[in-house]
Amino acid sequence: MITARQSRAARALLGWTQETLADRARVSLTALKRLESENGLEVYESTRDEVRRAFERGGIVFLNSDQGVGVILVNEKTTS
Repeated sequence: MITARQSRAARALLGWTQETLADRARVSLTALKRLESENGLEVYESTRDEVRRAFERGGIVFLNSDQGVGVILVNEKTTS
């Protein structure tokens, strides 16, 4: 499951605004802001999946281990 911090970090690596990500993930800006909120707001799992897929198309890999979570940009891709 993608976390708020992972989403913000991935956007920073790609240089994407929230508006750009919402457009590429085909989710509403409001839903994306809820996902990236530190307040633990409820978000549909389908929204998280669409955001994760948009990042993966951009070259982001999500890291989840017993040591923590993070993101890495492995192959910057350009998407139209």
